Amino acid sequence: MSIFHDRPLDGVIPATLLAFDIDYEINEAASRRHLRDVAATEGLSAITVNGHASEVHACTFDEQKRILDFSQDELGGRLPLINGIYADGSKQAADLARMAEASGAQALLVFPPNSMIMGGQLRPEMALAHFNTIADATDLPLIAFQYPQASGQGYPFDTLLRMIEEVPTIKAIKDWSNDAMLHEKHIRALQSGAMGRAISVLTTHSSWLMASLSMGANGLLSGAGSVIPDLQVALFQAVKTGNLENAQAINDRIYPLAQAFYTPPFLDMHNRMKECLVLLGRQERAFVRPPLMKLTDGEIKRLALALEQAGLLSRAAAE
Repeated sequence: MSIFHDRPLDGVIPATLLAFDIDYEINEAASRRHLRDVAATEGLSAITVNGHASEVHACTFDEQKRILDFSQDELGGRLPLINGIYADGSKQAADLARMAEASGAQALLVFPPNSMIMGGQLRPEMALAHFNTIADATDLPLIAFQYPQASGQGYPFDTLLRMIEEVPTIKAIKDWSNDAMLHEKHIRALQSGAMGRAISVLTTHSSWLMASLSMGANGLLSGAGSVIPDLQVALFQAVKTGNLENAQAINDRIYPLAQAFYTPPFLDMHNRMKECLVLLGRQERAFVRPPLMKLTDGEIKRLALALEQAGLLSRAAAE
C-alpha cells in the first residue's frame, strides 16, 4: 500500500533529469549519481521520475520501467518515488500504471493525453474515462497534471471538480495552469476539503514560485528541483513559516535561474538544467534526445552567469 494513502502529497518534490550518452542511450551510472545528489537534500517529500524533466516523451515503455527500477534501487526506500504516466491512449496509460505499481512507485503523475488538444475540453467525459481507466488498473494515489487552458490540454475547472469527485484516488494536482487567478481558485477550492477530502495543489509555476507558494499552494513539483532542490526547500519552509524577509532573499537567488530556465523556447528548459549540472560539476556532459538539440555556447555562458548571480558558481568558473 502507498504511504500516500495515509499522508498528504505535499512539500518539495523534485522531478529528476535523465542522463544520456553521446549515442542517446541511457547513461545509468550518471543518472544514478544525479538521483543521489538530489536525494541528499534535507526536507524533500518525494522524487518524481519519468516526467518532463527526464524526457519521458522520448522513452519507450521498457526504458521507463528501467528508469523506475534503477531509481528505486538507488534510493533504497529513502524517499518515495512518484512515476509519470505519459501516454496518448488510456490502455497504454493503464499498462504504465500497473508497471509502476509493481515496480514500487508510491504515486502516479498523470499527464493529459496529447489527443485532447483537438477539442478534448469540450468532451469532459473523455478525461473522466481516461482517469477511471487508470484508477481501475491501480490503487496508487494519482496526481492530475493541470496544463494551461490555452494549450487545449488543461481541464476546465468544472471538469477538474468532476474528476476529483468521481475518481477518489486523485489526491493532488500538479498545477501548471499558468494563470494566477485560476491557480488561486484551485488552491482555495481544492485544499479546503470542500470536495469531501483535501486535494493538494503542487505548483509547478517555477518562474513565479514565491508568489505561487504565498497564495497557499502546499507543495511544488518541478524540474528545477533537479538543480536547486536546497533553494526550493528553503523557500518553501520560509513561506510556510511566514518568514517573508527570508523567503524574499532566497527568491532573489532563484530569480536569475528561473529567468534563464524558462525563457523561450520553453522546450529547452530541461536542456538548460542539464547544462547547469555540468557547469556545477555534478554531471560530466549534457546530452538530450532529438528532436531536442545541444544549446549554443552563448546560451551556456548565459546559464553560467545566472548560476553566478544565484551564488552557486564563482565568477572565475562562470567566465
